[in-house]
Amino acid sequence: MAPELSSNWKKLQSVLKKENSVKADKKRKAPTEQTRNSIAKRRRLLGDLFEPASTKALGVKRRKMGNGSSSGEAAAQAAPSATLALWAEDNDISARDLADAYGEDFKNTTVPTKREDKVNGGLSEDVEIGKYVGLDCEMVGVGGEQDRSVLARISIVNFHGTQVYDSFVRPKEFVTDWRTHVSGVSPKNMATAREFDDVQQEVAKILKGRVIVGHALKNDLDALMLGHSKRDIRDTSKFPGFKQYSTGKYPKLKTLAKEILGVEIQGGEHSSIEDARAAMLLFRRHKSAFDIDHAQRFPVKVQGSGGGKSNPKKKKKKGKH
Repeated sequence: MAPELSSNWKKLQSVLKKENSVKADKKRKAPTEQTRNSIAKRRRLLGDLFEPASTKALGVKRRKMGNGSSSGEAAAQAAPSATLALWAEDNDISARDLADAYGEDFKNTTVPTKREDKVNGGLSEDVEIGKYVGLDCEMVGVGGEQDRSVLARISIVNFHGTQVYDSFVRPKEFVTDWRTHVSGVSPKNMATAREFDDVQQEVAKILKGRVIVGHALKNDLDALMLGHSKRDIRDTSKFPGFKQYSTGKYPKLKTLAKEILGVEIQGGEHSSIEDARAAMLLFRRHKSAFDIDHAQRFPVKVQGSGGGKSNPKKKKKKGKH
């Protein structure tokens, strides 16, 4: 017969049983807590991978909770190209929202419905030209020390920024400075370039009877050796509303595009088609003001209603018979 346990021993067993039960519970809970910590850690480490593409594309830094300093604000954002800005405006969409939707950098965002540009494509087929055309030219240097500018590329777009004409032009004189870092034109482009006389003739047909929009258009028309009625020119370099952005006689197109449109152009080699679009977008954005300025400079002459005094007609002298 087993000896009977003392009351003290029974109490000790009861205490040990409770402690073992608590330890067992802790052992069961420990893996669960560890798993939760592990999951949270993985989320923190992989957070950037699951960050929305829009914030990456826009260069936006996520603000930390409780931090109201400027370091927590959105970082500087890249500016959209003139092409993207024009398409977005035509479709009543913010250029930034458009880039956000495609999750790409502003400059590289491609719009599926946009007609692709054809560099050196000549006259575009099936494009409605309309009343207004944006024009821009790229020049190269000739004449050695004289360094005269001659035409090497020309681009024309319509009111909506669609490419109407684009061509490299073969200069008649020997080129002494290609200015590639600015003009974007190099000797290799001359292999498929068109002759100056042919380009001049084609461009003259496009410009005839239309309003030209551009920046410092006198330089472009001089390079083309073409004239155009001042009444049918809208020059963004001479528009009074843009004078405040000038540090000299005339504001730069790059400055106007950045300050007024938030558009970045001429970051390196110039693109005549992008510059033509930037000028057209500036004109469109302030068309009402352009129209008022134009009406003041070229008032329409209205003939009198006939209430004024008329000069008496001189009587004809009768000839001698």
